[in-house]
Order: sequence, then structure tokens, then C-alpha cells
Amino acid sequence: MAETGTAPKPPAVKRDRTHYLYIAVIVAVLLGIAVGFIWPDFAKELKPIGTGFVNLIKMMISPIIFCTIVLGVGSVRKAAKIGKVGGLALGYFIVMSMVALAIGLVVGNILHPGDGMHLTEATKEIGHTAAKDAAEGPVDFILGVIPTTLVSAFTEGEVLQTLLVALLVGFALQAMGRTGEPVLRGVEHIQKLVFRVLGMIMWAAPLGAFGAMAAVIGETGVDALKALATIMLGFYVTCALFVGIVLALILRFAAGFNIFTLLRYLGREFLLILSTSSSESALPRLIAKMEHLGVSRPVVGITVPTGYSFNLDGTMIYLTMASLFIADAMDQPMSVGQQIGLLLFMMIASKGAAGVSGSGIAVLASGLQSHKPALVDGVGLIIGIDRFMSEARALTNFAGNAVATLLIGSWTGEVDRDRVHRVLAGDLPFDERTLLDTSDDGSDVPTPRGGEPKEPVKV
Repeated sequence: MAETGTAPKPPAVKRDRTHYLYIAVIVAVLLGIAVGFIWPDFAKELKPIGTGFVNLIKMMISPIIFCTIVLGVGSVRKAAKIGKVGGLALGYFIVMSMVALAIGLVVGNILHPGDGMHLTEATKEIGHTAAKDAAEGPVDFILGVIPTTLVSAFTEGEVLQTLLVALLVGFALQAMGRTGEPVLRGVEHIQKLVFRVLGMIMWAAPLGAFGAMAAVIGETGVDALKALATIMLGFYVTCALFVGIVLALILRFAAGFNIFTLLRYLGREFLLILSTSSSESALPRLIAKMEHLGVSRPVVGITVPTGYSFNLDGTMIYLTMASLFIADAMDQPMSVGQQIGLLLFMMIASKGAAGVSGSGIAVLASGLQSHKPALVDGVGLIIGIDRFMSEARALTNFAGNAVATLLIGSWTGEVDRDRVHRVLAGDLPFDERTLLDTSDDGSDVPTPRGGEPKEPVKV
């Protein structure tokens, strides 16, 4: 007698619970604000919680950048292709930095936000302390890119040093040909592990957001915000216009994509940056999401990490407006020539300043110390709202790097345009349960993030 029965049931699909994580982040931010206003002294003691979460994310940055670049460079057979992507990216970053500086310069000269401020002895001390903590100049910056040893870039957490080591290893594997393929597969397995660890760390985001927001509200209070509202509001509006007009027009006419659908696609990353005030906290997710979007791995691997050190549009606008604010506040206005000279120096000094909150103050103090030492006394005037301006810097830097990755991919023919439109339309949602997928049968064959197979990009 023939055996009868029903067809086996398909395996149950795991529910995506990560949306609860980002709801929790929003609630945590609101609670942090409330605690900061109600119990400011207690809120200040919560600062290590936010710092600890950001440090956990920073712990993962070096291995993620290393794996991404090595896989991107090592999988390309022609070194000239990497040179083309890198050269185009650096050229674009320089041009956009100049545009951001010019916009900040114009707005700062129109608003004159520093008029009426008062300088105290305590304020002077803050500026000189920040200047001591900053880099001494371009030579130190260049030498600082070279790590002490091949592995010290990972232990010290220096993004540019990791970038250099990863490029060298990637080109070495590229030159090895088939002999280097087992090493590439090994790096791919390490990348999977690193992203899994990152996924675990992300569940601490609500706690980190609560501690960071409570501390900054407790330290700053309402009075400082009122006193410095003009430059803070002007800076936010300037950053919004830069993203919504300048970057939007470039992306539309140079690549044919809508920036607002791209920003919506990256909405959770913006929330994470807003709560931690650090664009580094979203760097690993930007790499994953841009690959899922349809940009080839080599372009993502080169453009995103490089952009985090060289494409700092928000930081450029901040340095411009903050410098003019301090000069006006101290009744020492700068001529146009002095403004341009100072800001060109800051454009160099700011590279690598896309880390946690506070790096902008050090770069600002360093630039003023080198070009107009008398203005260093006024750096403390802006310290009260730097945390809030740091958020706008980080959000603008992140948006600029997302746009740059899509642009460079389009210009080099390394974008699956049909996939980009489908992803941005919501037809191919990013799988939030994991940042790096494996095949359904559990084998080691990688598939694009989001689960849908994609044809490899020929380079």
C-alpha cells in the first residue's frame, strides 16, 4: 500500500524584532532628556554609559574596515580599477570640502552669531587645553597614518592606519592571484564573525543613548542653549540646506537618484547617530547597507572608510561658522584672506576627526592656535553646545558619505541601478536580523545582505 501524507511544512520564518530596538532607542533618548532636566547632577554621572557604548562600537571599526577593504581590493584583478575608484573618490571629497567651507563662510559672515558674547577666565582655560590635545600640524598628520607595527593599527583604533594596512594587504593578495584565494575566504569568515558581534553590541544602543543624552542635558542645561541658540540654529539650518539642496542636486543630476528616498533607507542609522553623537557608530551598518543597495563591494570598501576621514562636510561647515563666531565674540573679526587661510589649514587638520563627540573642538583650537592664537581664548564659548553641534556634524558627514558612495559607484559603473531603485522603493528590504547572511543550507557561500542573490559585478 502506497504511503500517503502531507507535504512537509516549510521552516518557520524568524520574526524581525530589531524594530523594537530602535523604538527603545527613541524612548531612551526621551527618558535621557527628562532625567537631564529633572535630576541634572545625577544625569552627569551617567556619561560613562554613553561613552561605553560608543567605545564598544569603536572597538569593531578597525576589523570591519580591514575586512571590507581587503575583500574589496583583493577580489579585483586589476589594480588600476582600485586606483580609479580611490582617485575619483579623493577628488570628489576635496571638491565637496571646499564647497562646504564656502557655504559655512557665507552663512557665518551673514549671521555674525558671536556678537554680544562675554569672555571669562574659565573660558580661556578651556580653549588652551583643547589646543594642547589637538594634532600639531600636517606633518604630524601624515606621519600619524603610518602605524608602529602591522597590527598596532588595530590595537590603537586609528582609522587611517587601518586603511593603509588594509590596502597593502589587499594589493598583496591581489598580486598573489589564486594562491591568495584561501586567505580571502578566511577574511570573509572573519568578517561574518565581526558583523555578528556587532549585531550583539547593537542591543545595548538604548542604554548608551539614555546615558549620553541624560549627561549632555545635565551638563548643558537650558541657559547655555538660550545664550548660544543663534549659532546652533544657524548651523543646523546650514547643514540641512547643504544636504537637502547641494547633495540632493548632485545626486539627482550626476547619478539620477533621489536623496530623500536614500535618507529614508538609512533612517535607523541616522537615529543611532543622533542618540550617540558619533558617525562611527553607524559606519559598519553603512557598509552593509550600501552593499545591499547595489553598490559593488570594491567601491564600498574603498569609498566608505576613506570618506570617514576625508569627506567631512558637516565638520567643514562647523569649523567655518565656529571660527567666525569666536572672532566676532572677541571683537577680533578676520579679513577674508585670514578666513580662507585658516579654513584651508583646518580642512587638512580635520581629516580623521569623524570620531566621537569632541574631536571638532580639538581641531578648532588647533587651527586657531596656528593661525590666530589670540582667538584660542574664545574656544570655551562654544563648548556648552558643542555636543548638540556634534550631532549635526555627524549626521551631515554620514549623509555626505552615503551620497559619495552611490555617486562613485555610478561614475565607475559599479552600481546595479535596477536593484537600487527596488531597494529604495522598499521591494528589497534590508534584513535587520543580520548584517551578513549565509546561504540557506548553512554553507559558507556568501549572499548579498538582505538575502537575495545578486550577480557579481565585473571589474
